[in-house]
Amino acid sequence: MSVLRVLGRPMLASMFIAGGLESARRPQDVTPVADPVVQPVTERVQALPDRTEQVVRLNGAVQVVAGLMLATGRMPRPAALAVAATLVPTTLAGHRFWEEEDPDARSQQRVHFLKNLSMLGGLLIAADDTGAAPSLLWRGRHTARGVRRDARLVRRSVRAGARPAAAAGRVRGKLPR
Repeated sequence: MSVLRVLGRPMLASMFIAGGLESARRPQDVTPVADPVVQPVTERVQALPDRTEQVVRLNGAVQVVAGLMLATGRMPRPAALAVAATLVPTTLAGHRFWEEEDPDARSQQRVHFLKNLSMLGGLLIAADDTGAAPSLLWRGRHTARGVRRDARLVRRSVRAGARPAAAAGRVRGKLPR
Protein backbone atom coordinates (compact mmCIF):
# COMPACT_ATOMS: atom_id res chain seq x y z
CA MET A 1 0.00 0.00 0.00
CA SER A 2 1.35 3.42 -0.87
CA VAL A 3 2.29 6.01 1.72
CA LEU A 4 -0.36 8.35 0.30
CA ARG A 5 -3.09 5.81 1.00
CA VAL A 6 -1.73 5.05 4.47
CA LEU A 7 -1.80 8.76 5.35
CA GLY A 8 -4.74 9.93 3.24
CA ARG A 9 -7.42 7.48 4.32
CA PRO A 10 -7.22 8.29 8.05
CA MET A 11 -7.10 12.00 7.26
CA LEU A 12 -10.24 11.71 5.13
CA ALA A 13 -11.97 9.54 7.74
CA SER A 14 -11.10 11.73 10.74
CA MET A 15 -13.90 14.25 10.16
CA PHE A 16 -16.50 11.50 9.92
CA ILE A 17 -15.30 9.66 13.00
CA ALA A 18 -15.36 12.85 15.09
CA GLY A 19 -18.69 14.06 13.69
CA GLY A 20 -20.24 10.62 13.93
CA LEU A 21 -19.25 10.26 17.57
CA GLU A 22 -20.80 13.62 18.34
CA SER A 23 -24.04 12.70 16.53
CA ALA A 24 -24.23 9.29 18.20
CA ARG A 25 -23.60 10.71 21.67
CA ARG A 26 -25.75 13.84 21.46
CA PRO A 27 -28.32 13.46 18.68
CA GLN A 28 -30.61 16.05 20.30
CA ASP A 29 -28.13 18.78 19.25
CA VAL A 30 -28.70 18.05 15.56
CA THR A 31 -32.28 16.81 15.59
CA PRO A 32 -33.94 20.20 14.91
CA VAL A 33 -31.70 20.83 11.91
CA ALA A 34 -32.01 17.27 10.59
CA ASP A 35 -35.79 16.98 10.95
CA PRO A 36 -36.75 18.61 7.60
CA VAL A 37 -34.53 16.16 5.71
CA VAL A 38 -35.13 13.07 7.84
CA GLN A 39 -38.94 13.10 7.91
CA PRO A 40 -39.49 12.82 4.12
CA VAL A 41 -36.89 10.05 3.94
CA THR A 42 -38.35 8.02 6.83
CA GLU A 43 -41.80 8.24 5.23
CA ARG A 44 -40.43 6.59 2.08
CA VAL A 45 -37.95 4.14 3.64
CA GLN A 46 -39.72 1.83 6.06
CA ALA A 47 -36.46 0.30 7.37
CA LEU A 48 -35.45 3.55 9.06
CA PRO A 49 -36.62 4.45 12.57
CA ASP A 50 -39.52 6.90 12.85
CA ARG A 51 -37.88 9.31 15.28
CA THR A 52 -35.39 11.82 13.90
CA GLU A 53 -33.18 11.42 16.96
CA GLN A 54 -32.76 7.70 16.26
CA VAL A 55 -31.96 8.33 12.59
CA VAL A 56 -29.33 10.91 13.57
CA ARG A 57 -27.81 8.43 16.02
CA LEU A 58 -27.82 5.69 13.35
CA ASN A 59 -26.22 8.06 10.83
CA GLY A 60 -23.52 8.90 13.39
CA ALA A 61 -22.87 5.24 14.14
CA VAL A 62 -22.49 4.44 10.43
CA GLN A 63 -20.05 7.35 10.09
CA VAL A 64 -17.97 6.12 13.03
CA VAL A 65 -17.83 2.47 11.96
CA ALA A 66 -17.29 3.16 8.26
CA GLY A 67 -14.82 5.95 9.10
CA LEU A 68 -12.77 3.57 11.25
CA MET A 69 -12.85 0.96 8.49
CA LEU A 70 -11.70 3.54 5.95
CA ALA A 71 -8.97 4.85 8.28
CA THR A 72 -7.58 1.38 8.99
CA GLY A 73 -7.86 0.16 5.40
CA ARG A 74 -10.37 -2.59 6.22
CA MET A 75 -12.73 -2.85 3.27
CA PRO A 76 -12.00 0.78 2.38
CA ARG A 77 -14.09 0.89 -0.80
CA PRO A 78 -17.43 -0.12 0.79
CA ALA A 79 -16.55 1.99 3.83
CA ALA A 80 -16.01 5.06 1.64
CA LEU A 81 -19.37 4.44 -0.06
CA ALA A 82 -21.11 4.10 3.31
CA VAL A 83 -19.63 7.36 4.57
CA ALA A 84 -20.54 9.05 1.28
CA ALA A 85 -24.13 7.87 1.68
CA THR A 86 -24.30 9.43 5.14
CA LEU A 87 -22.71 12.65 3.97
CA VAL A 88 -25.48 13.54 1.52
CA PRO A 89 -28.32 13.90 4.05
CA THR A 90 -25.92 15.45 6.58
CA THR A 91 -24.98 18.14 4.08
CA LEU A 92 -28.54 18.75 2.95
CA ALA A 93 -29.72 19.08 6.53
CA GLY A 94 -26.86 21.03 8.05
CA HIS A 95 -25.79 23.45 5.34
CA ARG A 96 -28.89 24.81 3.65
CA PHE A 97 -27.25 28.03 2.52
CA TRP A 98 -30.07 28.80 0.10
CA GLU A 99 -32.44 29.31 3.04
CA GLU A 100 -30.21 31.76 4.93
CA GLU A 101 -31.28 35.41 5.00
CA ASP A 102 -28.13 36.86 6.56
CA PRO A 103 -25.39 37.30 3.88
CA ASP A 104 -22.60 36.35 6.30
CA ALA A 105 -24.41 33.22 7.48
CA ARG A 106 -25.26 32.35 3.86
CA SER A 107 -21.62 32.68 2.87
CA GLN A 108 -20.49 30.54 5.80
CA GLN A 109 -23.06 27.83 5.05
CA ARG A 110 -22.07 27.86 1.37
CA VAL A 111 -18.42 27.28 2.36
CA HIS A 112 -19.44 24.33 4.56
CA PHE A 113 -21.70 22.97 1.81
CA LEU A 114 -18.86 23.11 -0.73
CA LYS A 115 -16.44 21.59 1.80
CA ASN A 116 -18.80 18.65 2.22
CA LEU A 117 -19.19 18.41 -1.54
CA SER A 118 -15.40 18.23 -1.84
CA MET A 119 -15.24 15.51 0.81
CA LEU A 120 -17.93 13.62 -1.09
CA GLY A 121 -15.72 13.77 -4.17
CA GLY A 122 -12.77 12.44 -2.17
CA LEU A 123 -14.91 9.62 -0.82
CA LEU A 124 -16.06 8.68 -4.31
CA ILE A 125 -12.43 8.59 -5.46
CA ALA A 126 -11.57 6.44 -2.42
CA ALA A 127 -14.47 4.12 -3.24
CA ASP A 128 -13.07 3.67 -6.74
CA ASP A 129 -9.45 3.19 -5.59
CA THR A 130 -8.36 -0.41 -5.98
CA GLY A 131 -5.03 0.13 -4.22
CA ALA A 132 -3.08 -0.62 -7.41
CA ALA A 133 -4.69 -4.06 -7.62
CA PRO A 134 -6.81 -4.89 -10.66
CA SER A 135 -10.50 -4.25 -10.16
CA LEU A 136 -13.05 -7.05 -10.31
CA LEU A 137 -14.30 -5.67 -13.62
CA TRP A 138 -10.80 -5.79 -15.10
CA ARG A 139 -10.24 -9.31 -13.75
CA GLY A 140 -13.52 -10.48 -15.24
CA ARG A 141 -12.75 -8.99 -18.64
CA HIS A 142 -9.22 -10.39 -18.56
CA THR A 143 -10.53 -13.86 -17.68
CA ALA A 144 -13.17 -13.69 -20.43
CA ARG A 145 -10.51 -12.65 -22.95
CA GLY A 146 -8.37 -15.62 -21.87
CA VAL A 147 -11.31 -18.02 -22.19
CA ARG A 148 -12.07 -16.71 -25.70
CA ARG A 149 -8.40 -17.12 -26.69
CA ASP A 150 -8.35 -20.68 -25.32
CA ALA A 151 -11.58 -21.49 -27.18
CA ARG A 152 -10.01 -20.27 -30.46
CA LEU A 153 -6.95 -22.43 -29.85
CA VAL A 154 -9.10 -25.49 -29.16
CA ARG A 155 -11.18 -24.82 -32.27
CA ARG A 156 -8.02 -24.52 -34.41
CA SER A 157 -6.49 -27.67 -32.99
CA VAL A 158 -9.72 -29.60 -33.53
CA ARG A 159 -9.86 -28.42 -37.13
CA ALA A 160 -6.18 -29.20 -37.63
CA GLY A 161 -6.64 -32.71 -36.24
CA ALA A 162 -9.91 -33.29 -38.09
CA ARG A 163 -8.45 -32.79 -41.58
CA PRO A 164 -5.89 -35.62 -41.38
CA ALA A 165 -8.44 -37.84 -39.66
CA ALA A 166 -10.99 -37.18 -42.43
CA ALA A 167 -8.36 -37.88 -45.09
CA ALA A 168 -7.39 -41.12 -43.35
CA GLY A 169 -11.04 -42.10 -43.17
CA ARG A 170 -11.50 -41.50 -46.90
CA VAL A 171 -8.41 -43.57 -47.71
CA ARG A 172 -9.53 -46.32 -45.40
CA GLY A 173 -12.94 -46.34 -47.03
CA LYS A 174 -11.34 -47.00 -50.41
CA LEU A 175 -9.27 -49.91 -49.20
CA PRO A 176 -10.60 -53.42 -49.66
CA ARG A 177 -12.02 -55.03 -46.58
